[in-house]
Amino acid sequence: MKNCIVAQSGGPTSVINASAMGVLDSNTNSHYYDNVYAGINGIQGVLNKHIVNLTSLPYDDVKGLKYTPSSGLGSCRYRLKSFKKSTEEYLRLFDILEEYEIKTFFYIGGNDSQDTVYKLSEYANEHNKDVKFIGIPKTIDNDLLIMDHTPGFGSAAKLIATQVLENFLDASVYPASGVFILETMGRDTGWLAASACIASINGKPAVDFIYLPEVAFDADKFLIDVSKKLMEKRHVFVVVSEGIRTKEGIFLGEIGEVCLDKFGHAKLGGVCAYLKNLIQTTNTAEKVRVLELSTIQRCSMHCSSQTDIDEAYDVGIAAANYSINGISGNMIGIKRLSNSPYKSVPFVLKASDVANNIKYFPKEWINAEGNNVTPEAYEYTLPLIMGEPKILIENGLPKYTFLEDNFKL
Repeated sequence: MKNCIVAQSGGPTSVINASAMGVLDSNTNSHYYDNVYAGINGIQGVLNKHIVNLTSLPYDDVKGLKYTPSSGLGSCRYRLKSFKKSTEEYLRLFDILEEYEIKTFFYIGGNDSQDTVYKLSEYANEHNKDVKFIGIPKTIDNDLLIMDHTPGFGSAAKLIATQVLENFLDASVYPASGVFILETMGRDTGWLAASACIASINGKPAVDFIYLPEVAFDADKFLIDVSKKLMEKRHVFVVVSEGIRTKEGIFLGEIGEVCLDKFGHAKLGGVCAYLKNLIQTTNTAEKVRVLELSTIQRCSMHCSSQTDIDEAYDVGIAAANYSINGISGNMIGIKRLSNSPYKSVPFVLKASDVANNIKYFPKEWINAEGNNVTPEAYEYTLPLIMGEPKILIENGLPKYTFLEDNFKL
């Protein structure tokens, strides 16, 4: 018996389930594995033997996952310790994999997930374990090294740009001068905030200023930027990343009470509130409205990119196909071949080259003033948002697939 298992980790995206379906559908065609299992709630679920046989479920009950947002197999934020320090989790995990006769483990996730792929493949190699580990990329943050972009980013960019357009129009209806500030995710990098550059009205950019973590935030210069723009027009539209910080390295969202996630990362937010207070206390504008997009950026299938869905599905298929060749400790990336017409292909790289690293937004794509992005950012992002999702509609709403009842946990 030769089986495989697929699991998801970290924050969800609109298209993460398409990658899982790529693995399942590829095996339906190849019949290489006897069973495709799902680890419910990532590596943490596998360690707890929360495992479901996807191939035993009616395909009609599962196929809708391709057009369903969030992590349909559940997720976790769980970091394995190095096996050099502790082997307890590794011994348990490999006992479970042996019990289920699993030969390949597909892990869908970002930086921390690829760290798990690397650690497990290294342990298997050193201890002669006949199990292969392959990573599949996922993150709206678009911060994985080497690859052109990550599944999830294109759909998040499309949602952000759409929200910019709609709120631009909403903010423009009143005669009083005002500032609208929209906050995106992006703790370390500015890819998401920068994607707002693709929003345009009558051929002109809807956003006046974009502030990214890659440039130190200067409050005095920000107020000057806004004041000057208000002399030119009644309404100013600003997009900021949650990760913008001062030259001292202090996150604006950390000013005040700070909470940490399970990885010790600061849970950011509150940038909008800080900037709103800054503008109001200095009487820079008559009116200030703010919007923190939060999780809508990662779960809006109704506003996702079909290009993004297709690429997420394709990297799942590629992972399953490459696994037949016996690779391990690798992950699948996306390589852009051309912009017009847009074309990309999956490729293989080492998970260790991606794990625990960050791909920052290019400094050369940020304008000299540090308050917006260059045309290169527009040209990079635009092809990734193309195409509308082919979602089913029932009673006027999207019909999504929810598998929790099948898990019986």
